[in-house]
Amino acid sequence: MPLRFSQDIKLLLQRLAENPLTLGDIISETSERGFSFVIALLVLPFLFPTPPGLSTPLGIACLLMSAQMALGRRRPWLPQKVATIQFPHWFAKQLLQNLQRVTKFLEKFSRPRFEKLADNHMTWRINGICLTWLAMLLMSPYPPFSNPIPAVGMLILAIATIESDGILMALGYIATILNTLFFGFAVYILYSGATYLLPSIFQ
Repeated sequence: MPLRFSQDIKLLLQRLAENPLTLGDIISETSERGFSFVIALLVLPFLFPTPPGLSTPLGIACLLMSAQMALGRRRPWLPQKVATIQFPHWFAKQLLQNLQRVTKFLEKFSRPRFEKLADNHMTWRINGICLTWLAMLLMSPYPPFSNPIPAVGMLILAIATIESDGILMALGYIATILNTLFFGFAVYILYSGATYLLPSIFQ
């Protein structure tokens, strides 16, 4: 039986107490779960106050991981320079502890459900497509301060994929649709405002 998400985090915290932690270490420790694990780890900072300018590099890393899922890869690949980057000890510990708190809450009602559907190869690719789209929305500069909205959807989908929880995946798909509608409406408002203001400026 595969280790649950919180157990993966516990093992990584134990390892972090002895050695520095890299993305490559996380992937090697979590096997194919490394896709969703790394994505969850990278989007977590967006649920808390995040320094400006962080969304682009973290979003690109998420995009790289999720795009590989969409292409059907089962083992993540990272460029050597990225895989060997060491997290500062305090930062990695804080991230893992925060992720552990979030997942302990989700695991109260998350468990393997509809496993044949959840573990299906096509479902894996659909999850990758949704995560890729949400990562693109995460990197969007408009509307401002909206990063937590796609981050929540990505976290739900990432944990659902690891836990083989078909019901949680369905919630992730709903979150993806709601994100699309929200950002689509925001773009519409921006476009409508621009088309209204520009003629009046040049009159």
